[in-house]
Amino acid sequence: MTVGGKVVLITGASQGIGQACAISFGRRGALLSLAARTPLTLPDALCTACDLTSEADRETLVRQTIQHFGRIDILVNNAGHGLYGPTAQATATDMRNLFELNVFAAVSMIQLVLPGMLAQGSGHVVNVSSIAAEIALPWMTMYSASKAALSAVSCGLRRELLNTAVQVTDVLPGYVKTGFHAAATGTPPSGVVKLRARAISPEQCAEAIVKGVERGARRVVTPASGRLAILAEHLLPRVVDSPLSKMNR
Repeated sequence: MTVGGKVVLITGASQGIGQACAISFGRRGALLSLAARTPLTLPDALCTACDLTSEADRETLVRQTIQHFGRIDILVNNAGHGLYGPTAQATATDMRNLFELNVFAAVSMIQLVLPGMLAQGSGHVVNVSSIAAEIALPWMTMYSASKAALSAVSCGLRRELLNTAVQVTDVLPGYVKTGFHAAATGTPPSGVVKLRARAISPEQCAEAIVKGVERGARRVVTPASGRLAILAEHLLPRVVDSPLSKMNR
């Protein structure tokens, strides 16, 4: 897909991966509809402040985008939240809030844009998941579970749409230098903090996402070294268990 001239709706666009995606798509000539909880301004973009856990806000976001541009070509489900801490101590409220944004809001956005994409005979859904969807991280178990659910949605949806012109890309970033961890609920385990030295920039992640859309990729793993970690998880899980069990030490 050539993204120039395409209408791209990006959630969680005020910072980090979402903001970098807006810049990367914009440089290629895409028309941008950007959504975030806090007000944001980007020249030549339709910017909407909204709470994605609100059904009314989601409907307004999609309706305003279509009214402004006439269509939606690409949806980037990027908005998300983190939750740190032992599984045994996770509260029901924190877990529900996590899944409400990371999974249910993303699915609702897909349901809102999909009819239009099918009617126009083209479209692309991008779900920004995490490498934690494939490698469940201790002290981040509920977050991993929410991202695994989102990746499952990507995979199942892709198969449902196989004979249509709508594509689906599942994005699995590793550690990215953003404010995500500071905004998450709970305290990041020490092992996550140590990963900062090997983190990629939001710009690197965004470029991988846009290039994935351009080539119609089923899955984008960034950095590419994450593929080796996923392979080890599937082939040598006992070997992976030991170092991950020490993440909070």
